[in-house]
Amino acid sequence: MINVRRTIRGGGDKVDINMGPLVDMVFLLLIFFVVTTSFVKEAGIDVQRSTAATAEVKERGNVMIGVSPEGDVYFDGKKVDVRSVRGLVQRVLAEDPESGVVIVADKESETGSVVGVMDQCRLAGAKNISLAAKQEAGS
Repeated sequence: MINVRRTIRGGGDKVDINMGPLVDMVFLLLIFFVVTTSFVKEAGIDVQRSTAATAEVKERGNVMIGVSPEGDVYFDGKKVDVRSVRGLVQRVLAEDPESGVVIVADKESETGSVVGVMDQCRLAGAKNISLAAKQEAGS
């Protein structure tokens, strides 16, 4: 039975809120969202991609290399020399040999620059090299 006098005088049972489970739940939610978030890799520059009727969506493209209209090469958002592409790609392939290389070249970039990047990727041992393109509107 409830003791009214004790409740009025403030001598009743104290109620505590246990924060431990709440903190645990917040950390679990944080871990869940970090693990399920997909990270999109970009080449590091904005380019106007060429269009192609046979363009396909690629599921895996772990290495993104950008080529600007001026022939500058970008890897992970940083401008690099064409000769250093080989070492960078080798480093990525050492971690994951099944990685694919996607070259994102501007439609105004010179063919020689793109071929030079492709050559360095082949010398690094990449077997799956692709050029990024947009699908034509009619396809």
